[in-house]
Amino acid sequence: MNFIVSSSSMLHHLQAVSRVISSKNTLPILDNFLFQLKDGALIVTASDLETTLITTVPLESSSDEGEIAIDAKRITTILKEFPEQPLTFNIDKESLTVDIVSENGKFSIMGQQSVDFPSIPEMKGDVKSVSLTAEVLGLGLSKTLFAASDDELRPVMTGINVELSPEHLTFVASDAHKLVRYRRTDVKSEDSASFILPQKPAGLLKNILPKDESAVNLQFDQKNAMVEFNGYKLICRLVEGNYPNYEAVIPKDNPNKLVIDRLDFYNSLRRVSVFSNQASNLIKLSLTANQLTVSAQDIDFSISAHERVKCQFEGDEMEIGFKSLFLIEILANIASADVVMNLSDPTRAGILVPFETDSENEDVLMLLMPMMING
Repeated sequence: MNFIVSSSSMLHHLQAVSRVISSKNTLPILDNFLFQLKDGALIVTASDLETTLITTVPLESSSDEGEIAIDAKRITTILKEFPEQPLTFNIDKESLTVDIVSENGKFSIMGQQSVDFPSIPEMKGDVKSVSLTAEVLGLGLSKTLFAASDDELRPVMTGINVELSPEHLTFVASDAHKLVRYRRTDVKSEDSASFILPQKPAGLLKNILPKDESAVNLQFDQKNAMVEFNGYKLICRLVEGNYPNYEAVIPKDNPNKLVIDRLDFYNSLRRVSVFSNQASNLIKLSLTANQLTVSAQDIDFSISAHERVKCQFEGDEMEIGFKSLFLIEILANIASADVVMNLSDPTRAGILVPFETDSENEDVLMLLMPMMING
């Protein structure tokens, strides 16, 4: 079992799939890559039982077929030290010896039997599929991932809810304090269906998806989802359960409208939030016709701050409190120069949307629950 491969190409693919490998694996075999040489291609698989990532590494030449498990950390560490050059891998399937031959030397490591490596889950039953671009999927995940919950007592909230319908594709994430809904009208499905994608595979996809129009095929059944693109295939177990009815918490009637420069608002919040109580992170927004006052105080340390920011505000003068960390995070994930904040009253959620979007097919809505202002 022999093949010749570019050192940099090999390292690039191995580093991408190595992100799946957990630092505390229950099975020792999961610390390894599975190398499969067949039909002149090298297929490399990494898994943590919940998520499996597979890549096809282009080869310069190969002979014989077979498979072997190789320690992931060791092989990536070795490849990092090589300059760009062709490497010859000579693998003895009997002794499990792996010889890496470079221009100037030979490096030998031991592999393991591949039979212990977990098998790849297969799609069963009612399989739904949709085609979209890498850019759309990447945007959907990056816009919503930060809002997903870490509360393992409510597992459905820890993932991203992906909904397909004849009208649009929707990504939703919420931790009960903030909620993000990212919708695309240029991706549609004949049937309505949904699944909850866990945070880890969502994060992996966000990092390795190309930022271009390359095609992505997404399939899912009751238990697993599979995403294929550009020589990669990710298969993951879905979060079981039904996502809460998030539409019910989005206020529909919001008479108070604030339009403000996103960066001015963001920077002001960052400065003023330093003076907020460390436990609550409460900041107060005082709204008048053409001015927003951002203020915070920490009575325990006798510190306070307030700052005025120019804005356009239509509606009744009001004061509303928010957790500064969440509001800063939301503003960091809105792309437009100006942001619109729709409010009804100090006890109901505020809705933030971009003033203008990059695409007419894009609909972004971010919601943040208010906090009580004492005194």
